[in-house]
Amino acid sequence: MPINPVDPRPPSQQIADDVRAEIEAGRIPSGGRLPSTSELAARYGVTRETIRQAIARLKSAGIVSSRQGSGVFARPRPAMKRLGINRYAKSLWRDTGIVAFAADREASSRTWSPGDQTQTVSEVAADPQVAEAFGVEPGTRMYERARLVAEQGVPTHTLTSYYRPSDVEGTRLVDAAPGPAGRGGGFAVLTEQGLEPHEIQEDLTARMPTPREVQTLRLPPGEPIVELHRTTYTADGRVIEFARGVHSASHFTWSYKFKIPE
Repeated sequence: MPINPVDPRPPSQQIADDVRAEIEAGRIPSGGRLPSTSELAARYGVTRETIRQAIARLKSAGIVSSRQGSGVFARPRPAMKRLGINRYAKSLWRDTGIVAFAADREASSRTWSPGDQTQTVSEVAADPQVAEAFGVEPGTRMYERARLVAEQGVPTHTLTSYYRPSDVEGTRLVDAAPGPAGRGGGFAVLTEQGLEPHEIQEDLTARMPTPREVQTLRLPPGEPIVELHRTTYTADGRVIEFARGVHSASHFTWSYKFKIPE
């Protein structure tokens, strides 16, 4: 496609838009290598510098990423389902022992192992957001369980949960060993404590990552994250967990199926 001289978009933007259209149409497959800088310069009749500017635009938009010594590649499209309400079904964690991240993997025909999740557990002072969720004063002592979940060694998301010490002291939820907190994970532990999860509220926000999140999740330039806040309640409305998750946007498709309320 030659550059259109009357198009108000600069040449680098025209090229970036055209390459993006090829990726979205599947002419450059997911994970496929783009033509070289020289090949693209010849195709569009522009300088190599203009092509580098176009590639920079695509990287900033999270459409492509570069690999040292290998070239520039179309970013893989989301392939793993992050199930909505179904990932928390009691028939999973209570009856079969499957925890939420494993339910996502199995629904997406992906393999998993307990070691895909690692965590650190510590006692912390509740920050204002955690305090508000539990209805306590900021600075109140809480347990923090910070998990990092990976797929085939590549981090996909973090999830950090907070609990009242009186609810989890001495349980598997304060064990920092890799993997879920035993069969059924944290929800099973809470149920054993007489605090069976009954209702969950999730709030999602898309944003650009912090430098620390980029490092933790090994994010390429331009990739956004989805931040999740999860509040879990018992049947009588008592908050038993507040969690914050940070998800790499390219790893997930968020999937929901539910009956429409009257």
